[in-house]
Amino acid sequence: MSRTPSLTDLEQTDAFLRRHIGPDAAEQQAMLDTLGVESLDALINQTVPQSILRKDLLNMQAPRSEAEVLGYLKGVASKNEIYTSCIGMGYHGTLTPTVILRNVLENPGWYTAYTPYQPEIAQGRLESLLNFQQVTIDLTGMELASASLLDEATAAAEAMALAKRVAKSKSNLFFIDQDCHPQTISVVKTRAEAFGFDVVVDDVADLGQHEVFGALFQYPNTWGEIRDLKPLIDTVHAQNGLACVAADLLSLVLLTPPGELGADVVFGSAQRFGVPMGYGGPHAAFFATRDAYKRAMPGRIIGVSIDTRGNRALRMALQTREQHIRREKANSNICTAQVLLANIASFYAVYHGPEGLKTIAQRIQRLTGILATALENRGITRQNQYFFDTLTFKVPGNASEIVERARDARINLRLIDADHLGVSLDETSTRSTVEALLACFTGDQQSQDLAALDDQVGASGLGIPDALRRQSAFMTHPVFNSYHSETEMLRYIKSLENKDLALNHAMIPLGSCTMKLNATTEMIPITWPEFGQLHPFAPLAQAQGYKIMIDELETMLREITGFDAICMQPNSGAQGEYAGLLAIRKFHEANGDDHRNVCLIPTSAHGTNPASAMMASMRVVLVSCDEQGNVDIADLRQKAEDNAGNLSCLMITYPSTHGVYEEGIREICDIIHQHGGQVYMDGANLNAQVALTRPADIGADVSHMNLHKTFCIPHGGGGPGMGPIGVKAHLAPFVANHPVVPLDGPNEENGAVSAAPWGSASILPISWTYIALMGAQGLRQATEVAILNANYLAKRLGEAYPVLYSGRNGRVAHECIIDIRPLKAASGISEEDVAKRLMDFGFHAPTMSFPVSGTLMIEPTESESKAELDRFVDAMLTIRSEISRVEKGEWSAEDNPLRNAPHTLADITGEWERSYSRQEAVFPQPWVAANKFWPSVNRIDNVYGDRNLFCACPPIEAYEE
Repeated sequence: MSRTPSLTDLEQTDAFLRRHIGPDAAEQQAMLDTLGVESLDALINQTVPQSILRKDLLNMQAPRSEAEVLGYLKGVASKNEIYTSCIGMGYHGTLTPTVILRNVLENPGWYTAYTPYQPEIAQGRLESLLNFQQVTIDLTGMELASASLLDEATAAAEAMALAKRVAKSKSNLFFIDQDCHPQTISVVKTRAEAFGFDVVVDDVADLGQHEVFGALFQYPNTWGEIRDLKPLIDTVHAQNGLACVAADLLSLVLLTPPGELGADVVFGSAQRFGVPMGYGGPHAAFFATRDAYKRAMPGRIIGVSIDTRGNRALRMALQTREQHIRREKANSNICTAQVLLANIASFYAVYHGPEGLKTIAQRIQRLTGILATALENRGITRQNQYFFDTLTFKVPGNASEIVERARDARINLRLIDADHLGVSLDETSTRSTVEALLACFTGDQQSQDLAALDDQVGASGLGIPDALRRQSAFMTHPVFNSYHSETEMLRYIKSLENKDLALNHAMIPLGSCTMKLNATTEMIPITWPEFGQLHPFAPLAQAQGYKIMIDELETMLREITGFDAICMQPNSGAQGEYAGLLAIRKFHEANGDDHRNVCLIPTSAHGTNPASAMMASMRVVLVSCDEQGNVDIADLRQKAEDNAGNLSCLMITYPSTHGVYEEGIREICDIIHQHGGQVYMDGANLNAQVALTRPADIGADVSHMNLHKTFCIPHGGGGPGMGPIGVKAHLAPFVANHPVVPLDGPNEENGAVSAAPWGSASILPISWTYIALMGAQGLRQATEVAILNANYLAKRLGEAYPVLYSGRNGRVAHECIIDIRPLKAASGISEEDVAKRLMDFGFHAPTMSFPVSGTLMIEPTESESKAELDRFVDAMLTIRSEISRVEKGEWSAEDNPLRNAPHTLADITGEWERSYSRQEAVFPQPWVAANKFWPSVNRIDNVYGDRNLFCACPPIEAYEE
């Protein structure tokens, strides 16, 4: 007779880890049987080096139920106090249209998609990003725009770097207007110091006294003043420098675009286009420049190309500019963009259209004018003559008193000093907001005659100088003038979603990218107003919920990684690399070792590694790998000895980028330390370390953690991401600080690396929730099953495709690389043909040609069930049989399902003159028909797209055609 389950047994029915981990116990055993291994423990012992393998569980709580975790976190979030924010400084309250909130931000069809490197199954988000670029071009008055950067401050640093690359000036000096936002000034100074650029922060009146290669201006500036930038831009151009303008995107609806004033680069934040403040992020930055500078432009550009039928098709253009190809010669180290947030901003612009945006902007500006007039009538002196939404007042000796009155009214003002205050209004401001502000400033609770004030402002045209009122049209394209009802908007969003393959369709087996389950429970807190509506510079006393959550997450990450301190500021993995290298650099400088600038990097490294080293002004020395894909320790030892006097660090990924646990990792770290260097461990493959080993225990001094990989923040179609770094105690004083919200721990003089103190804080609850749900037991099981799934795939695929690298006992880590090169030599079928053919089976391709050209890198993650793995194996084995038919001559090298993939509805509904059947084309296995995903375009012509770069919405005539 079976045992009656106990209460403890019954309490496990809501155990989250059962839902996160794909294969159940029986499926795991079946896979172990295929591998010829008795147990999961035995597999791990065969795979992970014993010298680094932990036997005990992490010191963390046991797994908790979803209801318990959400209940606890809701209580934590309630400790955040949501005041009306009038702080400004680049962050503003906004209203996310609910049709966008529900159908984009909360929709896995949008947030679980991958970067659109396979454009045939990403046409929806590519179109949305193209719209984002068009909005940017229209509002800035520039010729070329990118598909988003990380935030306004880092975009400013990228603008400076672009200016240095392309300016004809021989100067090494960059000018920063002292009236820029303080966080922007700090991030740019940090970047300039790393690059070896000289910087002057000064009054624009003194611009002519400096010989510069570029200059940065804010429009309107941080105090709200609207200045005519043309004379300043002319001054910079007279010195052969570039003029870079940080602009408020919504203000450009009413103001003369910087491009029309002669600006060379225009950038800023698109946050107020429907994206919550979220205590600092994530937010999409926009970036626009001249067409002449397209090869030097940072970030991704969406371009218009054609497919094999000659139809319009979108893709990421000019990818040869990107860091993963150019490595230490890259323009920047950008890897993560802010695609999900750019899409929200894009849809916000589509939904409101030009007239809607103009109405929003005019209402904000009118309310600001009413406030300005009322206070002026009461004798309060305004410092800025012109304004869009921000006012600076002189209140001699009364600033603190007014701020306190405002806080009593649950309003936050910008306290500048004892005599000055700043006030910014936004889309959420109302008449009541203005009345409350008037009472705060005057101490008078009597209601104001706002109608009379409105008439006074309307008659005066107060705020914007006539010479800088926008005259040019914007957003005239049909896409911005067609979807203003919710019905039409809903259908437009859905039509784009239908063109994209995301995790809600099928497994995305990308090596090194860890496309794992982003559970619904983990996503729920990010849209809570308690997390979403906080300004990043709100008083810390109002952000106690964030402090508790971030402190707890830091404690979790310290235990998982073994590091002594965590810096949360980097808002992407590549930004984490940069921040970690800066900490190493400052550490050496503090020890009097300024000359230590050599960074050793294995040839197998991620492209961001050498690009990040370049950004930190380090000299890259490459280290060879052996035939098994491991770091050549003899070569490493020799190069460490050769550069011992100047050795700064080693950048290494573990497990290796080749998908194996290198047995010599401790020896590698020891060699670097013996020669005075530091070890930077790239955290891209942390999903194969969690709870089995720890970077700090292995020998790393610093490592970034891709929260959008290992810790379940979704990729969002190419962003958001988070890349906090863990450091050992000796590096802790040298991580980033912040000029507006000083942080405990780092040295006071340390600059910022991102705009907000804790980076993209509003997505940290995702990782906190994941770890809390999994607990110590679940985290270890997740890593073990990720290894099991990868070895199962390697075993089953290895009979048809060579597995390029394996470690001890023939095992791989959490990913494996299959080699397509021998098949290409025999048949002419390339890794790209295999990738495109997988679309016909409803799968996204593995990572193509990285880290080895002509290969596919596969990472199944722990989230995929055995049934899904088997389905993927079936697809790959079917493809192998198709390649065999090409090898045997049954199909020609040009007329076969692989070379013509992907197949669309247009293919099978048109004339058919191919040597294989329509059935073979689109239903290559019976199960494909049950849930067919149809690519919306045929294979895209990359060469055409680069030769004919077009990065804006096609003209109206294209739609008529």
